[in-house]
Amino acid sequence: MRHSRTPPLKNLRAFCVAARHLSFKLAAQELCLTASAVSHQMKELESLLDMRLFERHTRALVLTAAGEYLLGQVEPLLAGLDRALAQLTQHDGRQTLRVRAPALFASELLIPRLDAFCEAHPLIDVQLDTRDPRPINHPPTADVSIVLVDTPPAGVRSTRLFSSPLAAVCAPQHAGRVARLGRQVFGSLPLIVDRNRPLAWSSWAAEVGLERPRPRQVLEFDTMTAAVRAAERGLGIALVPVLLCQSWIRSGALVRVFAVELAMPEAYYLVSRPGDADRAPVKALTRWALAEYRAA
Repeated sequence: MRHSRTPPLKNLRAFCVAARHLSFKLAAQELCLTASAVSHQMKELESLLDMRLFERHTRALVLTAAGEYLLGQVEPLLAGLDRALAQLTQHDGRQTLRVRAPALFASELLIPRLDAFCEAHPLIDVQLDTRDPRPINHPPTADVSIVLVDTPPAGVRSTRLFSSPLAAVCAPQHAGRVARLGRQVFGSLPLIVDRNRPLAWSSWAAEVGLERPRPRQVLEFDTMTAAVRAAERGLGIALVPVLLCQSWIRSGALVRVFAVELAMPEAYYLVSRPGDADRAPVKALTRWALAEYRAA
């Protein structure tokens, strides 16, 4: 027998996040919960609705037809609710703009330039979310997202900003060793790997015409920010996005080694939902971002 009680809002929010990631673990990270708590909420919701929303396989989640329908109906409603509540708490014509961006993009390209946007739009309050190291989807908790993808996500308004090639860098104290040893340096220095780009070094080696480097040691990090910091601290050689690491390179904290740049298929896109794209704060940030980043 079906339950007549409306599902709790927290369960519906958790469902949208889990459905977007197709992972209880990733949903738990975004919601600051445990994976078991998210799983329990999904079982509660399915019990309340008397229908299965997910097909649970050993290593994957798949939305059922009912789950796909529910996501399409509920996600925009929750986004609208969040906007309404945010605006309700504002006074004197103030508006809130929720922005999601990769941490490295935010720290190197967004925050250093954000003062110009804030000065031009003093009645727009900005909330910045950098929890996802490489967001590929536009969540309902954001009005605007910066995503790094090969092709822009479906169902959103997308504006391409730029693509950044990868270049090999190391700390200044290792530059001389690289110059002396050339490709042999990989036998004496650790290789720094960004977990989100596991094949980058193989692609770089193919571009150079080498076999994949066989390093003395591999240091793998879960974010590009951590990989860049590790290279800065002298832990090894890293492949980093050139346009996002200019401040380190200009200051001498990182030194480019080897001349080859690896072109990447993905680009940074600014995305928003069609219903948000014409809102004044979103239009303002879009215009500003195009002026700031299109020349990158």
